[in-house]
Amino acid sequence: MNNNVLTELDEQAVHYIAVGAAVLGTGGGGDPHIGKLMAIEAIRKYGPVRLLQPDELADDDLVVPLSMIGAPTVMNEKIPSAEQMTKPLDLLERELGRKVTAIMPIEVGGGNSLVPVIAAAERGIPMLDADAMGRAFPESQMVTFYLDGYDCSPITMADERGNAVLMHAVDGIWEERMARAVTIQMGGSASICDYPVTGAQAKRSVVRNTLTQAYEIGRTLYLSKERKQNPIEALLKQLSGYALFHGKAVDIRRRTEGGFTRGEAVFDGTDAQKGRTMKLFFQNEFLLATEDGKSLAVTPDLIALLDQDTGMPITTENLKYGARVTAVGFPCDPKWRTPKGLETVGPQYFGYDTSYVPIEVLAEGKGGAAHE
Repeated sequence: MNNNVLTELDEQAVHYIAVGAAVLGTGGGGDPHIGKLMAIEAIRKYGPVRLLQPDELADDDLVVPLSMIGAPTVMNEKIPSAEQMTKPLDLLERELGRKVTAIMPIEVGGGNSLVPVIAAAERGIPMLDADAMGRAFPESQMVTFYLDGYDCSPITMADERGNAVLMHAVDGIWEERMARAVTIQMGGSASICDYPVTGAQAKRSVVRNTLTQAYEIGRTLYLSKERKQNPIEALLKQLSGYALFHGKAVDIRRRTEGGFTRGEAVFDGTDAQKGRTMKLFFQNEFLLATEDGKSLAVTPDLIALLDQDTGMPITTENLKYGARVTAVGFPCDPKWRTPKGLETVGPQYFGYDTSYVPIEVLAEGKGGAAHE
């Protein structure tokens, strides 16, 4: 670490980021454990990955996001190969006729924060300490690059069998339609490069320092345990967050549908919160938390489930009946609170009949009703 900014990704950094990214990933972004194992293997084989700050980029540099697309539950059963991580990158470089300067995560969520490490280590390319969400979202257009009007094409995809696809889409919404259809044909999970941007565009558009932030979250959770501090209290203080609910999972309905893991979970309050009930709705990511028909937290603000004892994050696909959790919420990046941001990732886009109310307002008890 240098001036509180991460400059290199080694095994320890990956260990912390896997945990921190699962918190910021709001339940989605792929299984952090699988991403961590693959990233550590790549670092052991090829060495640590250099981490760049956006201001270190030249304006004409080529920055490319690399991620997995599909239902997180599928990735648990169909672990991607290392070649699958580099194939979309190679295809994109051939299409553009130039080499990539830096790779970045499209989202700081679960496994997708660490997927780029695999290709960066093998190719000897630095990674950018930034992403295009500041959290995880389920669809391709839900990125700051889309908000800023940047071209998503060319788009390259690959599966574990060696199939690869090159596409050009008119915008992020069409990319989502086409890439999701290809993902389903590829077995529900695929690797993807999209929104190749210049250094100048990256500096304007990305959410900065998110890998450093994920590192610090993971570090806080591990060190608080060693110091016998309450990990959840330490995390809420670090992220200016709010404790929403304490309880145990009593009903989980989860289905893979249209290339997503969709569903809802019900939690009964425990201890001092006995008699309370929380509902949590998700599409890969946790998007809406309600109690008695009223919102506790609403997308695009971040909702995370933490194990009551350890503070460790629980993803949508790993949530189990009987799990004792604390639901927490954090403010999103200000870009998502703009009119275009809310049109793109607000509750009504996902079909929830409720308005967006900032989590800091809801925490003061001034929120409105949520109709599921």
